[in-house]
Amino acid sequence: MFEHLMTMALLLNLADPAQAAGAAREVALHPVEEAIVTRTNAERQRHGLPVLEVDVELVRSARHHAAWMTRTRTLRHTTKAVAENIAMGQTNSQEAVRSWMNSPGHRANILSPGHRKIGVAAYTAADGTVYWCQQFVR
Repeated sequence: MFEHLMTMALLLNLADPAQAAGAAREVALHPVEEAIVTRTNAERQRHGLPVLEVDVELVRSARHHAAWMTRTRTLRHTTKAVAENIAMGQTNSQEAVRSWMNSPGHRANILSPGHRKIGVAAYTAADGTVYWCQQFVR
């Protein structure tokens, strides 16, 4: 269902020096990443919370961690100082966010009023297993 996300071009376009100044605030999200953010923010809005801002460093961190989980076939939280939701095996962003919302700890991360920023990623292993990662900070 998903193309192998590790091979897609998700890099910031920094060829133009004028774009480099804004690069810290902008990141090109893959459609599945956009869907995770959209669904997560919809849950927050449903509960009267502000939407989360996509943070380029968190996206890089989530991508790095999801890629590592995919490569090592290991579902394990990062050691970085972030709140994190991870999952494995869901086939689309709706299933991933639903799984997190049905888990008290993951739900608490999504609905934390203290979180203001988010980074997300989803990578697909050769056998089709998808590894999901959301990271949050204040």
